[in-house]
Amino acid sequence: MSTVSRGLPERPHLDVPKREARELLDAWREGDPEALERIRHRHPRLREADDPAIARAAFRLSDAQLVIAREYGFTSWPQLKQRIESNSQARALALAIRADDREAARRIVEAEPHLLHVPLVSGNWGPPMSHAANLGRLEIIQAMAALGARDFQHAFDRALLQGQIECARWLRAHGATLEPGIIMGCCETLNADGFEFLAEAGAPLTDQHGDRLAPLTLVLATYGRHPAGKHAILDSLARHGYDLPDTPMMALHRGSVADLAAHLRRDPTLLARRFTLREIYPPELGCADDGGMHWTPIAGTTLLHLAIDFMEREIFDWLLERGADVDARAVVDADGFGGHTPLFNTVVCGPWGDATFIEPLLARGASPDVRASLRKFLDWNEQPRWHQARDVTAAEWGRGFPERGWVNETALRLLG
Repeated sequence: MSTVSRGLPERPHLDVPKREARELLDAWREGDPEALERIRHRHPRLREADDPAIARAAFRLSDAQLVIAREYGFTSWPQLKQRIESNSQARALALAIRADDREAARRIVEAEPHLLHVPLVSGNWGPPMSHAANLGRLEIIQAMAALGARDFQHAFDRALLQGQIECARWLRAHGATLEPGIIMGCCETLNADGFEFLAEAGAPLTDQHGDRLAPLTLVLATYGRHPAGKHAILDSLARHGYDLPDTPMMALHRGSVADLAAHLRRDPTLLARRFTLREIYPPELGCADDGGMHWTPIAGTTLLHLAIDFMEREIFDWLLERGADVDARAVVDADGFGGHTPLFNTVVCGPWGDATFIEPLLARGASPDVRASLRKFLDWNEQPRWHQARDVTAAEWGRGFPERGWVNETALRLLG
């Protein structure tokens, strides 16, 4: 079950969160399981309660308003209300920070001091100092600090997440700390600069619970696709004593053509081999049994499918040079799903679509007429569900996929 998290629209109106709070209260009264999960996730008094306990709790409109405010990234309903009521100035402040206009940002905060402590766009980006840290605006960070900003730790986290090392260094010198789990943001976004900064500063290589495998797990399983950063972080983890197994899949994760070539010499059938999710995301390295974040299904696929999903262009080219089958089909499971070729993975491939992978496949004769059945769990939606497509071509798979931000429109145009 997912939980809602969102930013305010460009021109927010208080009537919308008011209506949402009333709807949440009504859903709680009806015992709606999604409402109970949202309440547990966002309400401090009910966070550890089970669904029956929440259903029995004294839950009022003010409680529903708190949940809605927190879903928008605010700590309280009055803070959300104040932010909406000063919307034009908040938008002007966000624009000033983006333009790196320190004086304009300072003037706005001096005129509207409460803006210093509320998120400008979303809870993730945070108040003005953190907002500036996302964008590497060091002088604005310093100006906000001088005006009384208190979000040093959040700004530090955001600077690291975005690789804004100069900003991170200043924030660290002015009170931000190396808390357990701080390394995880860099692992999520595959930001090698932030990771190295923290590792050299002595940050714990664990999550907030002290799990040493967690950073490695996240690097392997994250939604992020930044191969150079991923390779650098894995190399750094190896230098810090992590035991990375000598397998074809780890060679792919590390972007090592040399290691894959060595595996191919030992196993001439490697290019035709199909890999399970447990091989791609090893449980012994902390990965979940159902794998990590990917796009078109990758269970039972070849290295060529996987090089596309993980955006490993050098490995992709090497595989084609070695004669990898451009029409290799994935394993078909007991329910009849699978059988898709690498073309399918070029069409639904996350928010980075271009012609990088599809053009070489088509040039080598990949057939756009292959049909397969696929299903994908859409766990990023507010209402997680399975999307299924029976007996479709790669183009039909893309045109019918509901998460349009994952669809490569360039690939669809090339498929006609």
